Amino acid sequence: MGKRSGVVYLFMVLLMVSCTSNSSISGVSNEKSNIEENKVETKEIEEITELEEQEIVPEKRNELEKLAVEVNGKVYEESSQFSEYVSGVKTRLNTDDKVISLTLDACGGEFGSGYDNDLISFLIEQNIKADLFVNARWVEAQYDTFMELSQNPLFTIQNHGTEHKPLSLTPRSAWGISSTSTQSEIIDEIMENQLKIYDATGTIPKYFRSGTAFYDETSVEIAEDLGLQVVNFDVIGDGGATFTKGEVVQEMLKAQPGSIVILHMNQPDSETAEGVKEAVLSLLEQGFSFVHLQEYELH
Repeated sequence: MGKRSGVVYLFMVLLMVSCTSNSSISGVSNEKSNIEENKVETKEIEEITELEEQEIVPEKRNELEKLAVEVNGKVYEESSQFSEYVSGVKTRLNTDDKVISLTLDACGGEFGSGYDNDLISFLIEQNIKADLFVNARWVEAQYDTFMELSQNPLFTIQNHGTEHKPLSLTPRSAWGISSTSTQSEIIDEIMENQLKIYDATGTIPKYFRSGTAFYDETSVEIAEDLGLQVVNFDVIGDGGATFTKGEVVQEMLKAQPGSIVILHMNQPDSETAEGVKEAVLSLLEQGFSFVHLQEYELH
């Protein structure tokens, strides 16, 4: 259900509740009826207000577009690094608490636009939080699912790029995928999907992960100037959805307090879901809990 239709629906519910209250007051004092009715109305109005706050604000979108232009006009130094762990990339929560962040990538494209319903259903059933890094191509292929997930408080929506490219100022490649090669291409890879997510959900992602999770250090600086933190991981949970169930369990159980785990939610034929189920239950038994990235500082 879209945001505007959601507001209309809640408004109709409010009217129905009001009518029901008015037709059933016999035998009940007017004072008590009014109190109960006011409680219902207040709750519904709060829910409507919450939805309205997520409406698209043209001024905010203009600010994002203006920021992209400003950053494109800046001069950056040439880069010397290119990897998953260059300067500025965050890989852990800055805490000794027994908490773990699950980050799920949805890469999109010809072979990556599926949806692992088994995995997500398990997380919902177990009340497990996760941060979902979605690519623009996956959003387009799974739009209804994307919108449903964006409205679930267990999940946050984060930016996994527009065309799933590694980020670099000069031509490079990672895992056979060609990188961006100019400053403007870096900005487009980040901001086109940033705007797509904002236009759909009314929220602005705080975190970015590139396709392949490779960067040069200059592209990380550019992402930060665009208002995003670049987030990778210290635990590779499913090897790009290629691991067996046993391998997923083995790798996830290496998690330590503050670990960020990378998994994939776009390959339903993989063994990721089965491995995650066993590993998460084991980690819960060990006293770990699962949190969103935004609940802690990152380093």
